[in-house]
Amino acid sequence: MKLNRRAFIGTGAAAAAALSAPHVRAASHGKPRVVVIGGGAGGATAARYIAKDSKGEIDVTLIEPTRMYYTCFFSNLYIGGFRELSSIGHSYGKLASDYGINVVHDWATGVDRDAKTVTLAGGAVLPYDRLILSPGIDFVDGAVPGWDVTAQNKMPHAYKAGSQSELLKAQLEAMPEGGTFAMIAPPNPYRCPPGPYERVSMVAHLLKAKNPTAKILIVDPKPKFSKQGLFEDGWNRHYGGMIERIGPDFGGDKVSVDPDAMTVTIDGAVEKVDVCNVIPAMKAGRICEIAGINEGNWAPVSGHTMQSRVDENIHVLGDATNQGDMPKSGFSANSQAKVAAMAVRGALTGSKVFPAKFSNTCWSLIDTDDGVKVGATYEATDEKIAKVDGFISQVGEDAELRQRTYEESVGWYAGITSDMFG
Repeated sequence: MKLNRRAFIGTGAAAAAALSAPHVRAASHGKPRVVVIGGGAGGATAARYIAKDSKGEIDVTLIEPTRMYYTCFFSNLYIGGFRELSSIGHSYGKLASDYGINVVHDWATGVDRDAKTVTLAGGAVLPYDRLILSPGIDFVDGAVPGWDVTAQNKMPHAYKAGSQSELLKAQLEAMPEGGTFAMIAPPNPYRCPPGPYERVSMVAHLLKAKNPTAKILIVDPKPKFSKQGLFEDGWNRHYGGMIERIGPDFGGDKVSVDPDAMTVTIDGAVEKVDVCNVIPAMKAGRICEIAGINEGNWAPVSGHTMQSRVDENIHVLGDATNQGDMPKSGFSANSQAKVAAMAVRGALTGSKVFPAKFSNTCWSLIDTDDGVKVGATYEATDEKIAKVDGFISQVGEDAELRQRTYEESVGWYAGITSDMFG
Protein backbone atom coordinates (compact mmCIF):
# COMPACT_ATOMS: atom_id res chain seq x y z
CA MET A 1 0.00 0.00 0.00
CA LYS A 2 1.21 3.49 -0.85
CA LEU A 3 -0.17 6.74 0.43
CA ASN A 4 0.14 10.16 -1.09
CA ARG A 5 0.86 13.05 1.25
CA ARG A 6 -2.73 14.23 1.61
CA ALA A 7 -4.02 10.74 2.34
CA PHE A 8 -1.23 10.08 4.83
CA ILE A 9 -1.89 13.31 6.73
CA GLY A 10 -5.56 12.45 6.79
CA THR A 11 -4.79 9.20 8.57
CA GLY A 12 -2.77 10.93 11.30
CA ALA A 13 -5.35 10.35 14.03
CA ALA A 14 -5.68 6.70 13.07
CA ALA A 15 -1.90 6.32 13.08
CA ALA A 16 -1.74 7.79 16.58
CA ALA A 17 -4.47 5.47 17.79
CA ALA A 18 -2.65 2.50 16.30
CA LEU A 19 0.29 3.11 18.63
CA SER A 20 -1.53 1.25 21.39
CA ALA A 21 -2.43 -1.69 19.13
CA PRO A 22 0.26 -2.15 16.46
CA HIS A 23 -0.66 -4.00 13.30
CA VAL A 24 1.81 -6.79 12.63
CA ARG A 25 3.07 -6.91 9.04
CA ALA A 26 4.75 -10.29 9.12
CA ALA A 27 6.83 -11.03 6.05
CA SER A 28 5.56 -13.96 3.99
CA HIS A 29 9.15 -14.97 3.22
CA GLY A 30 10.03 -15.59 6.88
CA LYS A 31 12.07 -13.24 9.01
CA PRO A 32 11.16 -9.57 8.32
CA ARG A 33 13.89 -7.56 6.59
CA VAL A 34 14.91 -3.99 7.37
CA VAL A 35 17.41 -2.12 5.22
CA VAL A 36 19.00 1.04 6.62
CA ILE A 37 20.78 3.45 4.26
CA GLY A 38 23.27 5.75 5.98
CA GLY A 39 25.43 4.89 8.98
CA GLY A 40 25.47 8.16 10.91
CA ALA A 41 23.71 9.30 14.07
CA GLY A 42 20.32 8.28 12.68
CA GLY A 43 21.04 5.18 10.65
CA ALA A 44 23.56 3.47 12.93
CA THR A 45 21.35 4.09 15.96
CA ALA A 46 18.23 2.76 14.25
CA ALA A 47 20.03 -0.35 12.99
CA ARG A 48 21.48 -1.08 16.42
CA TYR A 49 18.20 -0.59 18.31
CA ILE A 50 16.18 -2.71 15.89
CA ALA A 51 18.74 -5.52 16.00
CA LYS A 52 19.22 -5.29 19.77
CA ASP A 53 15.59 -5.05 20.81
CA SER A 54 14.14 -7.49 18.28
CA LYS A 55 16.50 -10.19 19.61
CA GLY A 56 17.08 -11.71 16.21
CA GLU A 57 13.47 -11.58 15.00
CA ILE A 58 14.34 -9.00 12.32
CA ASP A 59 17.08 -9.24 9.71
CA VAL A 60 18.89 -5.86 9.64
CA THR A 61 21.20 -4.66 6.86
CA LEU A 62 23.07 -1.36 7.11
CA ILE A 63 24.32 0.25 3.88
CA GLU A 64 27.17 2.73 4.38
CA PRO A 65 29.91 3.44 1.82
CA THR A 66 32.62 4.45 4.31
CA ARG A 67 34.36 1.98 6.57
CA MET A 68 35.28 4.71 9.07
CA TYR A 69 32.61 7.24 10.00
CA TYR A 70 33.77 10.69 11.12
CA THR A 71 31.19 12.62 13.10
CA CYS A 72 30.38 16.13 11.94
CA PHE A 73 29.65 16.99 15.55
CA PHE A 74 32.98 17.68 17.29
CA SER A 75 34.77 18.00 13.94
CA ASN A 76 35.10 21.73 14.62
CA LEU A 77 36.99 20.87 17.80
CA TYR A 78 39.48 18.97 15.67
CA ILE A 79 39.97 22.10 13.54
CA GLY A 80 40.49 24.14 16.70
CA GLY A 81 43.07 21.73 18.09
CA PHE A 82 40.97 20.32 20.93
CA ARG A 83 40.60 16.82 19.44
CA GLU A 84 42.61 14.43 17.31
CA LEU A 85 40.95 13.32 14.07
CA SER A 86 41.10 9.71 15.24
CA SER A 87 38.91 10.61 18.23
CA ILE A 88 35.94 11.43 15.98
CA GLY A 89 36.36 8.36 13.73
CA HIS A 90 34.29 5.23 14.37
CA SER A 91 34.08 1.82 12.72
CA TYR A 92 31.11 -0.52 12.26
CA GLY A 93 32.77 -3.67 13.57
CA LYS A 94 30.75 -3.96 16.78
CA LEU A 95 27.45 -3.50 14.97
CA ALA A 96 28.32 -6.58 12.96
CA SER A 97 29.99 -8.70 15.63
CA ASP A 98 27.87 -7.84 18.69
CA TYR A 99 24.45 -7.19 17.14
CA GLY A 100 24.41 -9.39 14.04
CA ILE A 101 23.84 -6.49 11.66
CA ASN A 102 24.81 -7.15 8.05
CA VAL A 103 27.03 -4.12 7.35
CA VAL A 104 27.55 -3.53 3.63
CA HIS A 105 30.07 -0.89 2.54
CA ASP A 106 28.62 0.26 -0.77
CA TRP A 107 26.56 3.08 -2.28
CA ALA A 108 22.80 2.74 -2.56
CA THR A 109 21.94 3.84 -6.11
CA GLY A 110 18.29 2.89 -6.50
CA VAL A 111 15.05 2.30 -4.60
CA ASP A 112 12.14 0.46 -6.23
CA ARG A 113 9.22 1.27 -3.95
CA ASP A 114 6.84 -1.06 -5.79
CA ALA A 115 9.14 -4.07 -5.58
CA LYS A 116 10.48 -2.89 -2.16
CA THR A 117 14.10 -3.32 -3.16
CA VAL A 118 17.33 -1.33 -2.88
CA THR A 119 19.98 -1.51 -5.61
CA LEU A 120 23.66 -1.03 -4.73
CA ALA A 121 26.46 0.33 -6.91
CA GLY A 122 28.09 -3.09 -6.84
CA GLY A 123 25.01 -4.62 -8.46
CA ALA A 124 23.35 -6.29 -5.48
CA VAL A 125 19.58 -5.94 -5.08
CA LEU A 126 18.30 -6.09 -1.49
CA PRO A 127 14.62 -6.68 -0.64
CA TYR A 128 13.07 -4.98 2.37
CA ASP A 129 9.89 -4.95 4.41
CA ARG A 130 10.79 -1.59 5.91
CA LEU A 131 13.40 0.84 4.58
CA ILE A 132 15.08 3.48 6.76
CA LEU A 133 16.79 6.38 5.01
CA SER A 134 19.28 8.45 7.00
CA PRO A 135 21.58 9.84 4.29
CA GLY A 136 22.40 13.21 5.84
CA ILE A 137 22.81 16.16 3.49
CA ASP A 138 23.95 16.96 0.00
CA PHE A 139 24.53 20.43 -1.46
CA VAL A 140 22.22 22.44 -3.70
CA ASP A 141 23.78 22.86 -7.15
CA GLY A 142 24.64 26.49 -7.92
CA ALA A 143 23.88 27.70 -4.40
CA VAL A 144 27.12 29.72 -4.34
CA PRO A 145 27.97 30.99 -7.84
CA GLY A 146 31.46 29.89 -8.85
CA TRP A 147 31.52 26.89 -6.49
CA ASP A 148 30.54 23.26 -6.89
CA VAL A 149 31.87 20.05 -5.41
CA THR A 150 34.67 19.91 -7.97
CA ALA A 151 36.11 22.99 -6.20
CA GLN A 152 36.01 21.45 -2.72
CA ASN A 153 39.75 20.84 -2.61
CA LYS A 154 40.46 24.54 -3.21
CA MET A 155 37.57 25.88 -1.16
CA PRO A 156 36.54 23.07 1.21
CA HIS A 157 33.09 22.82 2.73
CA ALA A 158 34.20 20.53 5.59
CA TYR A 159 30.52 19.95 6.33
CA LYS A 160 30.98 16.22 5.83
CA ALA A 161 33.72 15.35 8.27
CA GLY A 162 36.93 13.45 7.59
CA SER A 163 39.30 14.34 4.75
CA GLN A 164 37.56 17.70 4.23
CA SER A 165 38.18 18.55 7.89
CA GLU A 166 41.85 17.62 7.51
CA LEU A 167 42.15 19.75 4.38
CA LEU A 168 40.59 22.84 5.94
CA LYS A 169 42.81 22.60 9.00
CA ALA A 170 45.93 22.18 6.85
CA GLN A 171 44.98 25.25 4.80
CA LEU A 172 44.49 27.30 7.98
CA GLU A 173 47.84 26.25 9.37
CA ALA A 174 49.52 27.22 6.07
CA MET A 175 47.94 30.70 5.91
CA PRO A 176 50.40 33.57 5.48
CA GLU A 177 50.98 35.84 8.43
CA GLY A 178 48.17 38.38 8.63
CA GLY A 179 46.14 36.53 5.97
CA THR A 180 42.37 36.35 5.63
CA PHE A 181 40.07 33.38 6.22
CA ALA A 182 36.60 33.70 4.71
CA MET A 183 33.54 31.60 5.45
CA ILE A 184 30.49 31.59 3.19
CA ALA A 185 27.73 30.66 5.65
CA PRO A 186 24.66 28.68 4.48
CA PRO A 187 21.03 29.81 4.28
CA ASN A 188 18.36 28.14 6.41
CA PRO A 189 17.62 25.28 6.83
CA TYR A 190 20.92 23.47 7.19
CA ARG A 191 22.78 20.86 9.23
CA CYS A 192 23.69 22.00 12.77
CA PRO A 193 22.49 25.61 13.09
CA PRO A 194 25.31 26.72 15.44
CA GLY A 195 27.94 24.74 13.48
CA PRO A 196 29.34 27.48 11.20
CA TYR A 197 29.73 29.86 14.14
CA GLU A 198 31.39 27.30 16.39
CA ARG A 199 33.72 26.73 13.44
CA VAL A 200 34.53 30.46 13.31
CA SER A 201 35.32 30.25 17.04
CA MET A 202 37.64 27.28 16.54
CA VAL A 203 39.35 28.90 13.54
CA ALA A 204 39.88 32.02 15.64
CA HIS A 205 41.29 29.92 18.49
CA LEU A 206 43.75 28.27 16.10
CA LEU A 207 44.78 31.52 14.42
CA LYS A 208 45.10 33.43 17.67
CA ALA A 209 47.84 30.98 18.69
CA LYS A 210 49.53 30.52 15.30
CA ASN A 211 48.73 33.66 13.30
CA PRO A 212 47.41 36.37 15.65
CA THR A 213 47.24 39.15 13.03
CA ALA A 214 45.03 37.06 10.70
CA LYS A 215 41.50 38.18 9.93
CA ILE A 216 38.25 36.22 9.72
CA LEU A 217 35.44 37.27 7.38
CA ILE A 218 31.96 35.72 7.65
CA VAL A 219 29.73 36.26 4.62
CA ASP A 220 26.22 35.38 5.79
CA PRO A 221 22.90 35.42 3.87
CA LYS A 222 20.90 35.22 7.12
CA PRO A 223 19.86 38.25 9.19
CA LYS A 224 20.44 36.28 12.41
CA PHE A 225 21.83 32.92 13.49
CA SER A 226 21.71 30.36 16.30
CA LYS A 227 23.22 31.48 19.64
CA GLN A 228 24.15 34.80 18.01
CA GLY A 229 24.37 36.77 21.27
CA LEU A 230 26.49 34.07 22.91
CA PHE A 231 28.89 33.80 20.00
CA GLU A 232 29.28 37.55 19.50
CA ASP A 233 29.90 38.05 23.21
CA GLY A 234 32.49 35.27 23.16
CA TRP A 235 34.20 36.63 20.05
CA ASN A 236 34.50 40.05 21.68
CA ARG A 237 35.97 38.55 24.86
CA HIS A 238 38.40 36.12 23.25
CA TYR A 239 39.13 37.34 19.72
CA GLY A 240 38.62 41.10 19.77
CA GLY A 241 39.10 42.73 16.36
CA MET A 242 39.73 39.46 14.52
CA ILE A 243 36.21 38.59 13.26
CA GLU A 244 33.96 40.57 10.89
CA ARG A 245 30.52 39.39 9.80
CA ILE A 246 28.77 40.72 6.70
CA GLY A 247 25.04 40.00 6.81
CA PRO A 248 22.39 40.49 4.13
CA ASP A 249 22.04 44.20 4.91
CA PHE A 250 25.56 44.68 3.53
CA GLY A 251 25.51 42.15 0.69
CA GLY A 252 26.01 38.86 2.54
CA ASP A 253 23.24 37.35 0.40
CA LYS A 254 24.90 38.47 -2.86
CA VAL A 255 28.12 36.48 -2.96
CA SER A 256 30.12 34.53 -5.53
CA VAL A 257 33.56 32.94 -5.42
CA ASP A 258 36.46 32.22 -7.76
CA PRO A 259 38.37 29.20 -6.44
CA ASP A 260 41.24 29.61 -8.94
CA ALA A 261 41.82 33.28 -8.11
CA MET A 262 40.94 32.67 -4.43
CA THR A 263 38.54 35.62 -4.35
CA VAL A 264 35.14 36.28 -2.82
CA THR A 265 32.85 38.85 -4.45
CA ILE A 266 30.38 40.45 -2.04
CA ASP A 267 27.70 42.61 -3.65
CA GLY A 268 30.12 43.47 -6.45
CA ALA A 269 33.18 44.11 -4.26
CA VAL A 270 36.05 41.65 -4.81
CA GLU A 271 37.94 40.42 -1.73
CA LYS A 272 41.20 38.51 -2.02
CA VAL A 273 41.38 35.77 0.61
CA ASP A 274 43.87 33.09 1.59
CA VAL A 275 41.50 30.34 2.76
CA CYS A 276 37.82 30.08 1.93
CA ASN A 277 35.36 27.72 3.60
CA VAL A 278 32.24 27.52 1.39
CA ILE A 279 29.21 26.00 3.16
CA PRO A 280 26.48 25.94 0.47
CA ALA A 281 22.72 25.58 0.77
CA MET A 282 21.75 22.01 1.62
CA LYS A 283 19.19 19.37 0.72
CA ALA A 284 18.38 15.81 1.71
CA GLY A 285 20.94 13.19 0.72
CA ARG A 286 20.41 12.15 -2.89
CA ILE A 287 18.92 8.71 -2.15
CA CYS A 288 15.75 10.49 -0.93
CA GLU A 289 15.39 12.16 -4.32
CA ILE A 290 16.10 8.86 -6.08
CA ALA A 291 13.41 7.19 -3.96
CA GLY A 292 10.93 9.91 -4.95
CA ILE A 293 9.99 10.86 -1.39
CA ASN A 294 11.09 14.52 -1.34
CA GLU A 295 8.91 17.59 -1.43
CA GLY A 296 11.28 20.31 -2.54
CA ASN A 297 14.70 19.72 -0.99
CA TRP A 298 13.60 17.64 2.02
CA ALA A 299 11.63 14.49 2.85
CA PRO A 300 8.40 15.12 4.81
CA VAL A 301 7.67 12.66 7.61
CA SER A 302 5.11 11.87 10.29
CA GLY A 303 6.54 12.64 13.71
CA HIS A 304 4.64 9.74 15.28
CA THR A 305 6.77 7.12 13.51
CA MET A 306 9.23 9.01 11.26
CA GLN A 307 7.43 7.39 8.31
CA SER A 308 7.64 9.14 4.98
CA ARG A 309 4.45 11.02 4.13
CA VAL A 310 4.85 9.63 0.61
CA ASP A 311 5.44 5.92 1.37
CA GLU A 312 4.46 4.22 4.64
CA ASN A 313 7.11 1.50 4.19
CA ILE A 314 9.94 4.05 4.35
CA HIS A 315 11.13 5.91 7.46
CA VAL A 316 13.40 8.95 7.15
CA LEU A 317 15.69 10.31 9.87
CA GLY A 318 17.83 13.26 10.77
CA ASP A 319 19.12 15.99 8.49
CA ALA A 320 17.21 14.73 5.43
CA THR A 321 13.77 15.27 6.95
CA ASN A 322 11.19 18.00 6.93
CA GLN A 323 9.63 17.17 10.28
CA GLY A 324 8.77 20.42 12.07
CA ASP A 325 10.55 22.17 14.90
CA MET A 326 13.65 20.02 15.56
CA PRO A 327 16.98 21.33 14.26
CA LYS A 328 19.06 19.21 11.93
CA SER A 329 21.61 17.78 14.37
CA GLY A 330 23.26 14.54 15.42
CA PHE A 331 21.34 14.56 18.70
CA SER A 332 18.06 15.01 16.80
CA ALA A 333 18.85 12.16 14.41
CA ASN A 334 19.72 9.86 17.31
CA SER A 335 16.47 10.76 19.08
CA GLN A 336 14.39 10.24 15.93
CA ALA A 337 16.11 6.92 15.25
CA LYS A 338 14.81 5.45 18.50
CA VAL A 339 11.25 6.48 17.64
CA ALA A 340 11.59 4.93 14.17
CA ALA A 341 13.17 1.74 15.53
CA MET A 342 10.32 1.27 17.97
CA ALA A 343 7.75 1.87 15.21
CA VAL A 344 9.46 -0.58 12.86
CA ARG A 345 9.64 -3.28 15.52
CA GLY A 346 5.99 -2.74 16.33
CA ALA A 347 4.95 -2.98 12.69
CA LEU A 348 7.01 -6.10 11.98
CA THR A 349 6.81 -8.06 15.24
CA GLY A 350 3.83 -6.69 17.17
CA SER A 351 5.94 -5.27 20.02
CA LYS A 352 4.46 -2.38 22.01
CA VAL A 353 4.87 1.11 20.55
CA PHE A 354 4.81 4.11 22.88
CA PRO A 355 3.98 7.72 21.95
CA ALA A 356 6.92 9.48 20.31
CA LYS A 357 9.03 11.84 22.44
CA PHE A 358 12.13 13.67 21.27
CA SER A 359 14.92 15.81 22.66
CA ASN A 360 17.90 17.75 21.38
CA THR A 361 20.86 19.68 22.73
CA CYS A 362 23.51 21.47 20.67
CA TRP A 363 26.73 22.35 22.46
CA SER A 364 29.30 24.78 21.06
CA LEU A 365 32.83 25.59 22.18
CA ILE A 366 33.84 29.25 21.88
CA ASP A 367 37.30 29.01 23.46
CA THR A 368 39.08 26.81 26.00
CA ASP A 369 36.51 25.65 28.59
CA ASP A 370 34.00 28.23 27.31
CA GLY A 371 31.09 26.02 26.32
CA VAL A 372 27.51 27.05 25.59
CA LYS A 373 24.39 25.08 24.72
CA VAL A 374 20.84 25.29 23.42
CA GLY A 375 18.21 22.58 23.51
CA ALA A 376 14.58 21.56 23.78
CA THR A 377 12.12 18.72 24.18
CA TYR A 378 9.53 17.85 21.53
CA GLU A 379 6.42 15.76 20.96
CA ALA A 380 4.73 14.38 17.87
CA THR A 381 1.50 15.93 16.64
CA ASP A 382 -0.41 14.99 13.49
CA GLU A 383 1.08 18.05 11.77
CA LYS A 384 4.72 17.95 12.89
CA ILE A 385 7.28 17.36 15.61
CA ALA A 386 6.43 20.27 17.90
CA LYS A 387 8.62 22.01 20.47
CA VAL A 388 7.41 21.65 24.06
CA ASP A 389 10.01 23.66 25.97
CA GLY A 390 13.62 24.78 25.62
CA PHE A 391 16.71 26.27 27.23
CA ILE A 392 19.80 28.23 26.23
CA SER A 393 23.01 29.40 27.91
CA GLN A 394 23.08 33.04 28.97
CA VAL A 395 25.57 35.82 28.33
CA GLY A 396 27.55 36.58 31.49
CA GLU A 397 27.67 33.04 32.92
CA ASP A 398 30.67 32.42 35.16
CA ALA A 399 33.72 30.49 33.99
CA GLU A 400 32.94 27.47 36.17
CA LEU A 401 29.50 27.00 34.58
CA ARG A 402 30.92 27.37 31.08
CA GLN A 403 33.58 24.75 31.88
CA ARG A 404 30.91 22.36 33.17
CA THR A 405 28.91 22.91 29.99
CA TYR A 406 31.93 21.97 27.89
CA GLU A 407 32.64 18.90 30.04
CA GLU A 408 28.98 17.91 29.67
CA SER A 409 29.39 18.00 25.90
CA VAL A 410 32.43 15.71 26.10
CA GLY A 411 30.42 13.22 28.14
CA TRP A 412 27.54 13.45 25.69
CA TYR A 413 29.88 12.72 22.77
CA ALA A 414 31.13 9.53 24.45
CA GLY A 415 27.55 8.51 25.19
CA ILE A 416 26.03 9.13 21.78
CA THR A 417 28.82 7.43 19.85
CA SER A 418 28.46 4.40 22.10
CA ASP A 419 24.71 4.52 21.44
CA MET A 420 25.38 4.61 17.70
CA PHE A 421 28.17 2.08 17.32
CA GLY A 422 27.92 -0.12 20.41
